[in-house]
Amino acid sequence: MIKLTNKEEEIMHILWKLKKAFVKDIMEKIVEEKPHYNTLSTIVRNLEEKGYVGYNAYGKTHQYFPIVSIEDYRKAFMNTAINHYFNSSYKNLVSYFAEEEKISAEELREILALIEKKK
Repeated sequence: MIKLTNKEEEIMHILWKLKKAFVKDIMEKIVEEKPHYNTLSTIVRNLEEKGYVGYNAYGKTHQYFPIVSIEDYRKAFMNTAINHYFNSSYKNLVSYFAEEEKISAEELREILALIEKKK
């Protein structure tokens, strides 16, 4: 799976929420730094070339939809991040968040309860 740019990820998040959208629909959902319409259209076509987006053609207009699910992208992204930044160790990942005080002891207990429940 090819890594997306930040702007491509932003567009994919919009498409995952909308399910199907024309470029103008995507443009309406962009909150900050709206690109020019033609730039957005190019980004969406790049997503199509990368295999993330499909489309239905209606004359010269295209309605786009995600081909890659958010779950599949999340899994690939997380696996890559854990491999590259945490030496393939989930323990290192959790330790990082604990040391940075991004996760509380209560949240860790909840995670442990989820793990125990799966056994």
